[in-house]
Amino acid sequence: MEKNEILARYDRDLRQNAVPDGPGARVERVGEVVRQLADAHGWNGVLWTGLDEAGADAAIQEQIAAFTALGHDFEWKLYSHDRPADLGDRLTAAGFRAEPAETLMIGEIDRLDLDARLPEGVRLVEVVDEAGVDLFIEMHETAFGTDGTLMRLRLLDQLAADPDAMVAVVALAGTETVSAARMELVPGTPFVGLWGGGTSEAWRGRGLYRALVAHRARIAAARGYRYLQVDASPMSRPILERLGFLPLSITTPYLYEVKRS
Repeated sequence: MEKNEILARYDRDLRQNAVPDGPGARVERVGEVVRQLADAHGWNGVLWTGLDEAGADAAIQEQIAAFTALGHDFEWKLYSHDRPADLGDRLTAAGFRAEPAETLMIGEIDRLDLDARLPEGVRLVEVVDEAGVDLFIEMHETAFGTDGTLMRLRLLDQLAADPDAMVAVVALAGTETVSAARMELVPGTPFVGLWGGGTSEAWRGRGLYRALVAHRARIAAARGYRYLQVDASPMSRPILERLGFLPLSITTPYLYEVKRS
């Protein structure tokens, strides 16, 4: 498929026709906006819009009002091909804060270079319980320097409600956790999302990221999925391009913090 065809399918399957990404979440379609509302530790945000210049500002205020009524901070996940072209500026003017941009990359599994091996002495362990989640979060916090409290709660919820919709693994060298990554499978679509891919600093540059991509790709293919989707950082984008992933758009999270008394 051509890039434009894949991007159109991604927009249709994962954004316009999105399904809740976890227990306790619901997807609403209000006018030309698709949004997810969840509990306090779920993901709350705007997934897709079909806005024009005339209605964009009103739609932004409607989303602020809806999420504020719930008392939840939320994210507007903006893509560079979304319209109107100045939507990012309008979000900033309305009080949103732009986070670092990433590249939406998609790879067709059958066309990827998946000839990657784990470094000698490293093994993968699938996350199946709370102890595994704790290892995963420990690695995430070490690799990215961010607080994993909310992610821990979401992973535990997912394991309890629908463990087949997620695959998470940690890489161990002896008893040391050196890398971790997860995959979210979207039933009824040809897509899976690859997330995480964090590696401890001492183990970077040894092929762990590529090996974890290949591991998850093989699982996805065995379950009948066709495409892998990644929101790639500047560090991971060149690795993914060498594996055969295509850059399709730039995605920027715009965060809105609800004012609390």
